[in-house]
Amino acid sequence: MPGRRTFLVGGGCTAFIKPRGQRTTEDMGLEAATKALLDAGVNYDEVKIAYVGYCYGDSTSGQRALYNLGLTHIPIVNVNNNCSTGSSALYQANNAVKYGQVECALALGFERMKPGSLGSNFPDRPSPMQLFNQKTQEVEEELGANHGPGAPRMFDNGAQEYFNKYGGGIEHLAKIASKNHKHSLNNPYSQFRDGWSEEQVLKATKITNNLTKFMCSPTSDGAAACVVVSEEFVHSHGLENQAIEIVAQNLTTDGPTTFEGRSAMDVVGYTMTKVAADEVFADAGFKPGEGRGLVGVVELHDCFSANELITYPALGLCKEDEAHKLVERGDNTYGGKFVVNPSGGLEAKGHPLGATGLGMHFYIMMQLRNWAGPMQAPGLFNISDKRGKYGLVHNVGLGGAVVVSLLRRPEFYKEGGKDGRDRLGYNHAHECRPVTMADVDRVKSKNASKYVLAHAKL
Repeated sequence: MPGRRTFLVGGGCTAFIKPRGQRTTEDMGLEAATKALLDAGVNYDEVKIAYVGYCYGDSTSGQRALYNLGLTHIPIVNVNNNCSTGSSALYQANNAVKYGQVECALALGFERMKPGSLGSNFPDRPSPMQLFNQKTQEVEEELGANHGPGAPRMFDNGAQEYFNKYGGGIEHLAKIASKNHKHSLNNPYSQFRDGWSEEQVLKATKITNNLTKFMCSPTSDGAAACVVVSEEFVHSHGLENQAIEIVAQNLTTDGPTTFEGRSAMDVVGYTMTKVAADEVFADAGFKPGEGRGLVGVVELHDCFSANELITYPALGLCKEDEAHKLVERGDNTYGGKFVVNPSGGLEAKGHPLGATGLGMHFYIMMQLRNWAGPMQAPGLFNISDKRGKYGLVHNVGLGGAVVVSLLRRPEFYKEGGKDGRDRLGYNHAHECRPVTMADVDRVKSKNASKYVLAHAKL
């Protein structure tokens, strides 16, 4: 069903940092949600439903975080969908507005992780990834033996399948990783701001056959949040010049080829991504294969540089056999056809699972507002359509789920009109600062609890 138009009007992010156990999820969540509400110019009383995503935390951690802002009796739903958790929370918040349940919804995501490779917290039962691990061993019988932790090994296998079919090699993965690390130099929210060269990426410690340490996203602590509202809400609150439309959004899960086929690319979500992207562009009114030329900026789930490579064609950004050629042409960075991961991507800015997808939407929202400063992708608004080009978000979780979102500045945007970039006292699109209790006071509910807030640490 088509539903109503929906818009992102507020976004907030914490710095993504190395896992140190220094901040609780409720305090990181309070910072991100406070920034998002300040950005939107609304207080927590106007939020009528909230979805909170995280993978590593006890039940009702979402309530614990949002209770800092008020005890308002609204539905708060906790979401866990592996690495696509944050976008899955946003998908549900968007649908709540789109189909008329509420006028204003909040999606919040956070994670407090442990150093090292991902693992299960439930060793007393079979992992939901068990069949994926088994399928990985089967496809390696054809691809050749691999080594390393499960997740990078799976994605490396996907890249190796691509290399065998179409060409390319480890040097293309190094180009992608170096590109992202260089982009990250302009992002104050990033965990790593080292700007590794291709040579440094290649010389880093090998994790799998093809992947080195600098081609892999790190575990991270962090939080991000987005406010979703209806068009009526946008106009009634004077948010026309900062609203970014969610033109289309889709969440897909695995199809038969994941297990019935012999494709390492499908094990890590190639077809799942292609189905999601094709449906999103169809929902946006494009004919099959059309619309990608109007995309200018992309936040793509580069948990490993291998996944960025195979995701280019899955999203339709190039032909199936031209991903390595896109890399060679530089069509994934400034001056090329697309700017992919101007934030630095997961490889550089970090990957706190529950926050990742919401952070991606935060960055694209700020790109389409033209607020992104040194991260700003050029040429987004130099077209005849005053709405400018589209922004694309891709977020994947194995097991599995993919969220793809197509975003755009709306037609009612007015050049030079008032926006809310001064509400935080600075442009948080490209400047990272903490929040204060005075900031919290500006957005908290009239039913905020002094007892709960006395335990908040910013």
